[in-house]
This record gives sequence, C-alpha cells and structure tokens, in this order.
Amino acid sequence: MSTAAQVVAVVIAVVLAVVWVMESFLYRHPRLYPLFLTKPADLDAVRLWTVNLGFYNLTTAIALLAGVVLVHNGHLDGGHALIVFTAAQHLFLSGVLLVVERRLWLNTLMEGIPALALLILAI
Repeated sequence: MSTAAQVVAVVIAVVLAVVWVMESFLYRHPRLYPLFLTKPADLDAVRLWTVNLGFYNLTTAIALLAGVVLVHNGHLDGGHALIVFTAAQHLFLSGVLLVVERRLWLNTLMEGIPALALLILAI
C-alpha cells in the first residue's frame, strides 16, 4: 500500500476522532447546531443517535489506524482489506446521508471526498 494511502487513512482517522468528540460530548454546543441540524429544544431527544454515531466514528477511526498498523507490521493483505472496506463504507454512507438529508450536502462532501480519495489510492 502506498505511503499516500496510509497518510490519507491516518488523516481521515484523526478527523473521525475529532468528529467523535463533537458528536459524543460537544453536540450541545450552539456552534454545532448547524452541523447537526439541531435546536436546543431537540438536544435531549437526539442524544441517543448523536452519541451512538460519535462512537461509530471512533470505531471507524480505530479500524483505519489498525489497517495502517497492520500494513506496517507486514500484514499487508489484512491491513489493505481493512482500509479499503472502511473507505468504501464511508463513501457509501456519505451517499446515504445525501439521500436522507440533502441539507447536509457539505457534510456529505466532507465525508465522501476523502473516502473516495483513499479508495483510489488504495486500489
């Protein structure tokens, strides 16, 4: 696997870790309302999905990092498979996000473009 693909995988993992913090712990902050399309009155109702989604992003970040670690430790096939699957998953989920809520088109691009770039670099 190319160095560029590994770097992109690590960058995506770091971004997903930041998103995990935002979704799981900071989702009540007013600056994030537009990002999540939330209002103060809805915060208790959306807590379950936003925290769950945050931890989902954390596990995805861990999977990407694990793939890079596997590649660096000579387990090329396993690391490559983990990275490609995770990138493909995020590309698919960015499409789902766009279909479900078109107002989140920018979020879709921020999720889908790096995932597509990683897929292209990895394949």
